Amino acid sequence: MSISNTQATPSIQICRIMRPDDANIIGNVHGGTILKMIEEAGCIIGTRHCNTQTGDRCVAALARVERTDFLHPMFIGEVAHVSAEITYTSKHSVEVQVNVLSENIVTGAKKLTNKATLWYVPLSLQNVAKIIEVPPIEYSSLEQEEAGKKRYEAQKFERIETKERNGEVIMSVSLPEPYTVAYSQSSLIHLVGPSDCTLHGFVHGGVTMKLMDEVAGIVAARHCKTNIVTASVDAINFHRKIKKGCVITVSGRMTFTSNKSMEIEVFVDADPLVEAEKGKYRAVTAFFTYISLDKDNKPLAVPPLKLEGEEEQKRFEEGKARYLQNKAKRLADKERQQ
Repeated sequence: MSISNTQATPSIQICRIMRPDDANIIGNVHGGTILKMIEEAGCIIGTRHCNTQTGDRCVAALARVERTDFLHPMFIGEVAHVSAEITYTSKHSVEVQVNVLSENIVTGAKKLTNKATLWYVPLSLQNVAKIIEVPPIEYSSLEQEEAGKKRYEAQKFERIETKERNGEVIMSVSLPEPYTVAYSQSSLIHLVGPSDCTLHGFVHGGVTMKLMDEVAGIVAARHCKTNIVTASVDAINFHRKIKKGCVITVSGRMTFTSNKSMEIEVFVDADPLVEAEKGKYRAVTAFFTYISLDKDNKPLAVPPLKLEGEEEQKRFEEGKARYLQNKAKRLADKERQQ
C-alpha cells in the first residue's frame, strides 16, 4: 500500500493489489472490499486534516456515505488506486470525495470503477462524546463553497429523515415461498473485536459497510441463484457509534426488483453485551442495488419479487420511486457529459 500527501491540497492516494480473498468465486472483487478501501482513505485524510490545528487530538468518524455507483467490475490481480480529497468543511464535519481506478498491470489499462462522497465528524481522543471544530479549507471560488454548503444541508436533512424509520425490524419466517421477501431475507451476526475498531474503540465504518455488502449479496444471490455483483449503494447513514464488544446483527431484505436490478435494504443493530442495560439499538441503515450476471459477466433478467401484504407493497413502490429517480439522474449526467 502506498500513501501520498500534498500539504497544499488535502488529498491522498492508496494503492493495493486485489487478491483471491477480496473476490467472489467468479473473480469479481466484492463491493464491500472496495467500500472498505474507500472508507480507509476517507478516514486517513479526514483525521490528518482535523489534526492540523492545535488543541485536542482527534479521529475522523464516519457519519454518512452518499450514493455510490459501481461503474465497472474489478477483478483479482488488478490494482486498486483509491484517491481521496477534502471538498468541503463545515464547523463540525468534513466532506471527502473519493475516486477508485482499477489498473490491469499486464496491459496497463485503467478504468474508473467508483466515485463516492463521505461525511466525517472529528471526535476527541480524550473524550469521545466531544466533537472537535474542523479547520476550514480554502476554496477556489465562492461558487465552489456555495455548492459544498448545499450538499452539506441536503445530507443533513436526509440523515434526520432516515432516523424516522429506525424502529423497523426484519422478522424471520419459516418455509417461505421462493421469490418472496421472506425467502431471501438474511442476517449475519458479528462480535466486534479490537481489529474492527478505531483508536476510540468504535467500529471502523469500512468494516460495517463490508458486512452490510456481504448480507446484501446473500439476499441477492438467494433471490436469483446466479452470480451477482454490487451495482450501487444509496446513502449509508451512521446513526450511532458501535463500541468494541458489541454483538451486531446485520439484516437484509429485498424491497424492489426491476428487469435487471434488485434493491436490498440493510439494517445494522448493535447489542452492547457488557452494558446490557443500554439495550439494543439501530446503528446504520442503507439501500444496496445488485445486478445478476451470467458466466460471461453479462446482465441477466431478475426474477420479479412476489409481494405479500401492504407493507411489502409500500416498500416496493418506494423502491421503484428511488429506481426511477436514480435512472433519470444517470441519464441527465450522461447528457451533460456529451
